[in-house]
Amino acid sequence: MVRKEYQTTLDELRDDVLYMSEVVAERLRLALDALEQQDGDLGEEVITGDAEVNELYLDLEQDCIDLIALQQPVAGDLRFIAASFKIITDLERIADLATNLGGYAGEAHQELYPDVDIQRIGDATLEMLETAMNAYREETAEACYAVSEMDDEVDELCEAASELVVRDLIQRDQLGSDEDIEGTMRDVSRLLLTIRDLERVGDHGVNIAARSLYMIENNDDLLY
Repeated sequence: MVRKEYQTTLDELRDDVLYMSEVVAERLRLALDALEQQDGDLGEEVITGDAEVNELYLDLEQDCIDLIALQQPVAGDLRFIAASFKIITDLERIADLATNLGGYAGEAHQELYPDVDIQRIGDATLEMLETAMNAYREETAEACYAVSEMDDEVDELCEAASELVVRDLIQRDQLGSDEDIEGTMRDVSRLLLTIRDLERVGDHGVNIAARSLYMIENNDDLLY
């Protein structure tokens, strides 16, 4: 493969990874909308759409393998391909978490804890994902560090939300009948899982930023 064709292939890989990130961000936004609206049908749309993400992942995984095996890239090109490979893995896992959120939507009862702002947490994780992918697109180290700082805020929001739910449960004098107890525990469990999954979305956003920083500067500061 001549140099020009090789560079075109690398550019296409970047474009395809960015396209996958747009699809995943859309899945996550739909899942958040489904939760807010308690819309089981919209949540099911998120679940069904995961097949597209899986197909994109497998295609891009093969592209990365072919580039490494056939072109034997070195230095910056190798870091770029390796980072792309790791990033699509994180994107696929974010899509899986969005699928989880979609599954919670039909049975969610936000009115149980109105002070828990799931949308605020979700918007923050979406911003992290978009900032991380912009760092990958523009090769901007500053954006990578910004994502790491944003993750601290998400962690604080998630910790505060989880603590609110647990404290409320502890302080309740009674839950009513056995049926009420069972229903409340299901709702609480579902809400805590929602918070946990959003926190994990943020963690994957940090992973993307870390791989982008390594790609840009051969810097492993954010890798963990």
